[in-house]
Amino acid sequence: MMSKPQLIATCWTSAGAVAPLDASEVSPVDPIERLEAIARSGWMGFGLGQDDLRHIESSIGFEAVYSKAQELGLSHIEVELATGWWLDESTWRDTWELLLRAAKVFHAAFIKIGTAFGEPATDLSIFVEPMRRLAREAESVGTKIALEPLPFAVIASIPQGAELVKLVDHPAAGLCVDFWHIFRAGTTLSEMELKVPVESIFSVELSDAYNHIEGTLFEDTRDNRTLLGEGEQDVVGFIRTLTRMGFSGPWGVEILSREHRAREVNEGLRLAYETAITCFESAGIDQ
Repeated sequence: MMSKPQLIATCWTSAGAVAPLDASEVSPVDPIERLEAIARSGWMGFGLGQDDLRHIESSIGFEAVYSKAQELGLSHIEVELATGWWLDESTWRDTWELLLRAAKVFHAAFIKIGTAFGEPATDLSIFVEPMRRLAREAESVGTKIALEPLPFAVIASIPQGAELVKLVDHPAAGLCVDFWHIFRAGTTLSEMELKVPVESIFSVELSDAYNHIEGTLFEDTRDNRTLLGEGEQDVVGFIRTLTRMGFSGPWGVEILSREHRAREVNEGLRLAYETAITCFESAGIDQ
């Protein structure tokens, strides 16, 4: 009998009725109730975003959340998101320090970092030393950084992200490989396998979507993802490719859509988990 994969409810999968770039990104779900819902539906870990972390730190505190996670057997925790980290420190340092504090208490697997919306960079040199600095600071609190390239951002594809990670050349600097950003950037699975060293992959996020794009790429990624296996992308092929490359998880699941935000949180987590398990069964991957 195939063992179940280790699945992570990434922050938006469990956040409820709140979306990226809302005026406040704080989940309307009580943090402890959110963890209980995550554990109840079978996940082995979770992610939290920066606005949730600010709310938690100023209310019940990080220690209370970590203690509850341990009690529930949620052994994998990740935090996000640091952006603009190559610019003037006044624009990003406060958020980065918050993420470091949370990561230290949570023993976080990694801190997710991004770049900024814009045209793809043609010169990666401006990012190298700033990203290396983040890696050193993350390592000092016992964690790592995982860069997530976005097809509408200045680091626009997973292969470009892999090139930057190679230039940074620090053991605490790696990639977050989100399947939505693979197919929307036009990266093929064979190209990913050829150009992205598996040792640079610190995080994987599974998603699905239809072939057509609605609105801007950002609007499409925020509002129109589907449950795994209910879209038109090759989720099973992605899982098989990463497994062949040597990636063994844990696997994040990121469901972002208007439809998902309208679901009751327990139901949304259950559906996200069960559809992910079905994809692994179809892939025939024994974890």
